[in-house]
Amino acid sequence: MNYFLLFFALSIFQFTSFAQDLSAEEKKLYELVMEYRKEKGLAEISLSKSLTFVAQTHAKDMEENPATGDCNMHSWSSKGKWKGCCYNDDHSNAPCMWNKPKELTSYKGIGFEIAHWSSFGTDAKTAIYSWKESSGHNAVMINEGMWKSQNSKAIGIGIYGSYAVIWFGTAEDVQ
Repeated sequence: MNYFLLFFALSIFQFTSFAQDLSAEEKKLYELVMEYRKEKGLAEISLSKSLTFVAQTHAKDMEENPATGDCNMHSWSSKGKWKGCCYNDDHSNAPCMWNKPKELTSYKGIGFEIAHWSSFGTDAKTAIYSWKESSGHNAVMINEGMWKSQNSKAIGIGIYGSYAVIWFGTAEDVQ
């Protein structure tokens, strides 16, 4: 038996089955972010099954249970198989967001999220445009400012209803 062909076939199957987990808009968003990073001379980031699960879960949670009061879009409701948390603008509860990938999956690193909302629903082009126009979100996508030393090794994409979410991770995803 040719082990190279078997390995190649299994690799194609794994990629194909994972690629089906992304909607067409999520695939487009991933491609737009990678094109943008390439324009800036930055490396592509591997798509992570774990971080994509977290991103998709959070986008759906935000659509169904929007944050209220002092809690912003990095907050999580308590209406799922996770710990609810209120992430506020002073970042005093940042670990509640950073550790969600470890809480929800076998992912070993921490994650940093950028989130977008539009009252008319959202799509890949609208989301990336809004992040490019926001200095803080743009810095995360292209490793500028305080994110310069952040060498993201994995990325996850989620779009659901009015929300788009990207998670950038500090570790490779071994799944």
